[in-house]
Amino acid sequence: MEPMDIVGKSKEDASLPKATMTKIIKEMLPPDVRVARDAQDLLIECCVEFINLVSSESNEVCSKEEKRTIAPEHVLKALEVLGFSEYIEEVYAAYEQHRLETMQDSLKGGKWSNGAEMTEEEALAEQQRMFAEARARMNGSNTAPKQPEPEQSLES
Repeated sequence: MEPMDIVGKSKEDASLPKATMTKIIKEMLPPDVRVARDAQDLLIECCVEFINLVSSESNEVCSKEEKRTIAPEHVLKALEVLGFSEYIEEVYAAYEQHRLETMQDSLKGGKWSNGAEMTEEEALAEQQRMFAEARARMNGSNTAPKQPEPEQSLES
């Protein structure tokens, strides 16, 4: 019988990127150790199976709490239930590191971020300038709009 996942696809339909997995495998081993292709494929299959196992158990934990979204806490509890308690601390640390990096990336690379913060007055002046430019474009004017004074109200 073919192993099936939750949505009914066969195990072959769910895989991990082979190049990425091969890179991870090679980084974990000493440089003088080679890994046969069959062994790489087996390791990748083991990883997929482990992800399926943890995902399924996380879903069970989530369902018992009558939640509809699997949260990191559900994954950590699933690891404990499955007997991987010794990894929980390391997994949690990796999760926290990822969260911090993601937060820093979103703060640094935000759509409106230019590395410097604006004061409220500067932001208001910039907003007024952009409104004036938009009005000029809408009215078909090709001339640059006059810079609004910062003390102007938002009403025009």
